Amino acid sequence: MTVEYERRGPVAVVTMNRPEYRNAQNSAMTYALDAAFTRAVDDPEVKVIVLAGAGEHFSAGHDIGTPERDVDVSFERKAVLWWDHVGAEGGDQRFARESEVYLGMCRRWREIPKPTIASVQGACIAGALMLAWVCDMIVASDDAFFADPVVRMGIPGVEYFAHPWVLGPRAAKEVLFTGARFTAQQAKEWGMLNRVVARADLETETMALAEKIAVMPRMGLALAKKAVNQAEDLMGLRSGMDSVFGLHHFAHAHNAEVSGGDSLGGQDARSMRDANRTS
Repeated sequence: MTVEYERRGPVAVVTMNRPEYRNAQNSAMTYALDAAFTRAVDDPEVKVIVLAGAGEHFSAGHDIGTPERDVDVSFERKAVLWWDHVGAEGGDQRFARESEVYLGMCRRWREIPKPTIASVQGACIAGALMLAWVCDMIVASDDAFFADPVVRMGIPGVEYFAHPWVLGPRAAKEVLFTGARFTAQQAKEWGMLNRVVARADLETETMALAEKIAVMPRMGLALAKKAVNQAEDLMGLRSGMDSVFGLHHFAHAHNAEVSGGDSLGGQDARSMRDANRTS
């Protein structure tokens, strides 16, 4: 299974389970995550949801090169009301898929009415930032590292463009302009993380936080979450994200036009991984 689900008392633990590919996110994983989150929301005994990644790393981001990449496979669409990307051409195909699978799903998960906590170890790269950022809190191990290197593709950041809100404008520009890794301690200083803990204590500390939250009333938690999300949107999060999503797809189209159809600017999973290792 690409995603595992476990309930531990009032806490649902949703675990990405493609460790052999550093939990790279294909569409199958996306919809499995959605099914797991829906299961947790529908369970009246669940008060808090933890999102984790099996193995050494939280996630390497979007799947752009594994044997199970399923970019041309149709799934039941749930996030946006748009036509199927399969069979579409050019920008139509990419816009339809990314509106649903990436931006749309992340926005859907941000609105989960129960508190969510990302438990992050090892790599949290590009699209994996989106998975962590939609959670209400992030607990990271002290060996976790983060990056959004997609400017190397000529693209202004990942689809769920929350960078200025979760990092602040100055740090967001540094992260994007350099494509370099940043550490858990840097992320904590910039306000992106709630806690940094020893790798051996990550699961225990995440569960302790979840259980502390779980004693609060469900409705109070849901309304408090909605209040903060609404405040973020009033500060421009949603409209800013919409505007950058257009720039994101303009960049893909530009790449394809100047490089014979390659919308990723000559990059692939290996080149992005190798560049990230040396940055």
